Amino acid sequence: MFQDLLRSSLRVVLGGLLLAACGAPPETPLSGEEPLGITQDALCGDLAVTSLTMDGASSYENLLAGAGSWAVSSTANGVRLAYRLDGKPITTEERTNTSDTWYVSQSAVPCGLHVLEVRAWPMVLDSAGNRTVCEANVKSIYKHVRQVCPMTAGGAYHTAALKADGTVQTWGYNYYGQLGDRTVATRHSPVNVPGLGNIVDLSVGVYHTVALRDDGTVWTWGYNYYGQLGDGTTANRLAPRIVPGLNNVVAIGAGYHHTAALKADGTVWTWGYNYYGQLGSGTTTNRPTPGQVPGLSSVTDLSVGGYHTVAARQDGTVRAWGYNGYGQLGDSSTTARSSPVPVPVSGVSRVFAGYAHTLAMKQDGTVWVWGNNGNGQLADGTTTHRYIPVLSLISNVTTLAAGEGHTAALMPDGTVQTWGYNYYGQLGNATTSNAIVPVQVSNLTNAATLSAGSTYTVVTKQDGTIRAWGNNGYGQLGDGTTTNRSAPVQSLPSNITDIDLGGYHALALKRDGTVRAWGYNYYGQLGDGTTTHQDVAVQVSGLSNVVSVSTGTYHSLALKKDGTVWAWGYNGDGQLGDGTNVSRTAPVQVVGLTDVLAIDAGGYHNLAMKADGTVWSWGSNSYGQLGDGTTVSRNTPGQVFALGPVLGLSAGILHSSVVRHDGTVWGWGYNYYGQLGDGTTTNRYYPVMVPGIGDAITIAAGGYNTMVLRQNRTVWGWGYNYNGQLGDGTTTYRYSPVQVTGLSGVSNLSAGWYHTMAQKQDGSVWSWGNNTYGQLGDGTTTHRYSPVQVPGFEDSSEVEAGGYFSASRKQDGTVWDWGYNYYGQLGNDTTTNSSAPVKVQGLVTIIIIFPPPFPWPYDPVFYP
Repeated sequence: MFQDLLRSSLRVVLGGLLLAACGAPPETPLSGEEPLGITQDALCGDLAVTSLTMDGASSYENLLAGAGSWAVSSTANGVRLAYRLDGKPITTEERTNTSDTWYVSQSAVPCGLHVLEVRAWPMVLDSAGNRTVCEANVKSIYKHVRQVCPMTAGGAYHTAALKADGTVQTWGYNYYGQLGDRTVATRHSPVNVPGLGNIVDLSVGVYHTVALRDDGTVWTWGYNYYGQLGDGTTANRLAPRIVPGLNNVVAIGAGYHHTAALKADGTVWTWGYNYYGQLGSGTTTNRPTPGQVPGLSSVTDLSVGGYHTVAARQDGTVRAWGYNGYGQLGDSSTTARSSPVPVPVSGVSRVFAGYAHTLAMKQDGTVWVWGNNGNGQLADGTTTHRYIPVLSLISNVTTLAAGEGHTAALMPDGTVQTWGYNYYGQLGNATTSNAIVPVQVSNLTNAATLSAGSTYTVVTKQDGTIRAWGNNGYGQLGDGTTTNRSAPVQSLPSNITDIDLGGYHALALKRDGTVRAWGYNYYGQLGDGTTTHQDVAVQVSGLSNVVSVSTGTYHSLALKKDGTVWAWGYNGDGQLGDGTNVSRTAPVQVVGLTDVLAIDAGGYHNLAMKADGTVWSWGSNSYGQLGDGTTVSRNTPGQVFALGPVLGLSAGILHSSVVRHDGTVWGWGYNYYGQLGDGTTTNRYYPVMVPGIGDAITIAAGGYNTMVLRQNRTVWGWGYNYNGQLGDGTTTYRYSPVQVTGLSGVSNLSAGWYHTMAQKQDGSVWSWGNNTYGQLGDGTTTHRYSPVQVPGFEDSSEVEAGGYFSASRKQDGTVWDWGYNYYGQLGNDTTTNSSAPVKVQGLVTIIIIFPPPFPWPYDPVFYP
């Protein structure tokens, strides 16, 4: 769809354009042209280009086209037009009338941002064919044009990738939510960023991520202590949010803790950390909202370094500001600058900023460099810092990327050259030796885009696949490991992208968007058109383009890529949402529900979050769990009453809970055990706020209790505690939040029927509560009132608690289960219970797992 939109845009804007550039001689004096001099001065005195417009310019599939109009004064009878792309001539033509339209096209346009410029000069031709071109009376116009391609952006410890359909995937370190998947769990392989589409560019800072949409808006998420998200706050964000008041943006850049945007009018806007003046505001005051850089205009390219910012202007000059300890501003000093200063270099078309070094690509193909050179990252054959630009040994590159201590260049033939620091193998030449001259990356061809993280490098190939090498301490290479690589490796492939385990049946989502199911099928919850139980996976009938699945007690849900929801199985309470109470053995669409971002199926009711943050519910409502102010069950979705924008949601058996973007927690429905956390045992038919919590990031509704993960990575719970599932060392019911004892550093949380699980940032798994069937995984069947570690189990990426069983997806993509197995729900070809993890058979390289609480599903983490 994203490609279709681009194609349509190109056709609409440039409909009828020639797809080949007009043939014409180069931009040099033509035959019969009079030389400059007194005669020309006299003729040109009152001649002018009175109008020059660019009505449209676009690039699709590496073909750029532009169109507009021109007019000259009545005393002229012609015009010379010169077309340039990134400062380099495309073609020149002459017209012998006083007004007309112009057209130009260029093939083989590289991925990324470009500048199309048109220059016009009035011209006089006499009857003998002699022409005079008024060189001094030039008029010009330019426009940014982006060739959108799949691409990657590397940060310090995490990576983002733009897919061909305009969606985004992320992986790596996630402590501050910088992956945008609504969790704080580190990922060693790609996960989707939900609710984000039509993206054309990405940039990654140390702990935050920035995305540019095709409508010119900017979206940010992750760490926000310095206001680098630009939303007017300093609150971290686990999901993308628009930067208010910023539009018409054509380029973005993320520094270590500051962000910059280039608008179509050539102005630059910045926000975030400003200790070194990197915002260019003339001060060193941090700013949580975008502000324009004063005195800077006609900017055509922008790049953001660690603590400095660089801009190239239409006239080929360069301005820089911010930290200058290594001379990275290029002004012959090491003095930090809080306002832009000129760099002594000209004819520049592109700029690239690393942590403390800067590069400029000139229109003549040469590369000029300055700043930190301690590891040879300037490629001038030395390790001498440079305080003014010097010529690099490399030239005629397609694009460049600068990391912390290394640099990379994409060459026209699709190979990549690198140089500089190589301790982590970030040069990709199968060594860890530094290089002060360019070396070629091993076994890499057909590269299309290039990005340098702090200590690693990532490319997207022409076929859309990703290769990465260098530091992998947080899984930022996306290959499912934390092993550093000195040569390119591919992101982890996966066939199964999502699984969900219900009470007695299971679902698996394949990468091709189809769904497989197995287990109990009395009500048709396997969706294969029958009511026959299956001990092997069968395909769900007629279902494709699915991005997420969820299972209830006896029913199943699927979220499609187009934002619609489909359901099948038991429908006695209207939980299929199709307007009836008839059970279905094959999927039917939930009526009246679109633009859905996340789904969660409860015992006999469901919750859905739409892209606007509203929550919708349907199904059983005997205790008000639908949150619509009644106890009347619904067989079609209705909006939950008076609930603001939601970050995460979770449905228990008879109650519902959400965490809002502001970190507050709200609940409604059954409250006999205090599971709503409002200090009472009164059922609630509308959402009520849990007092005392304003920093929740993840929520998990258990059978009759609720658990939350807070910003400080501690876990708190309330409600039913007969088996110690609150983890506070007692079996006392709690009507208000209490902290789980002895547990910190948690990154992932799940609540089962009567037990709870947590994954710590080090990949270890901890559990507490009911252990009748060994669901705590500690090798016993002893109940635990405080957390115990699952012994010998490490490298967990996600944990999920079912009714009487548990699951974990490891960073290598394997899935492990333990606990109750009467119906084979452990997936190990037996029906024997296990009090220790056993590997699920027949599933490899799983990217996401969603085992919900039994007999209802749960996962407060949403993936499209």
